[in-house]
Amino acid sequence: MESVADRAWAAVRRVISLLAGVVVAVLAALATLHVYWALGGGRAKKSAVPEVNGRPAFRPSVGATVVVAVALFAAAFLVAAARGWIHAGISTRVLPLPMTGLALIFLARAIGDFRLVGIFKRVRGTAFARLDSLVFSPLSLLLAIAIFIVARAR
Repeated sequence: MESVADRAWAAVRRVISLLAGVVVAVLAALATLHVYWALGGGRAKKSAVPEVNGRPAFRPSVGATVVVAVALFAAAFLVAAARGWIHAGISTRVLPLPMTGLALIFLARAIGDFRLVGIFKRVRGTAFARLDSLVFSPLSLLLAIAIFIVARAR
């Protein structure tokens, strides 16, 4: 007969698996969006780059956009490997370390550079700044928290 504690831990494992699945899906979707942009797609591209005085702060190259896409796919792969859904050739005992690093990267993105991106940005009132405040920074913070939880789950 299964104890209450066993049922509770089974529920926690299901929630963590669901959380990991959402993280993998979001990371894969973001990676796919970057591939679309690298291939010349323009939808939503303008509002994905910070602006200064009405002009893009930088123009991401195709190569840089591909690197971001690959990094996002790799992050999705890492989360899936941490849950044991795919074999990464890395011991599950080692995976919490790169997962924690990944969580810290998303936390750093959420905090930002204190100028153009992140929760503490100074440049406001642009299309990017509005999206960053409403979507990009909160999503980065949520991803950081979720990845950290998945990293620590056994």
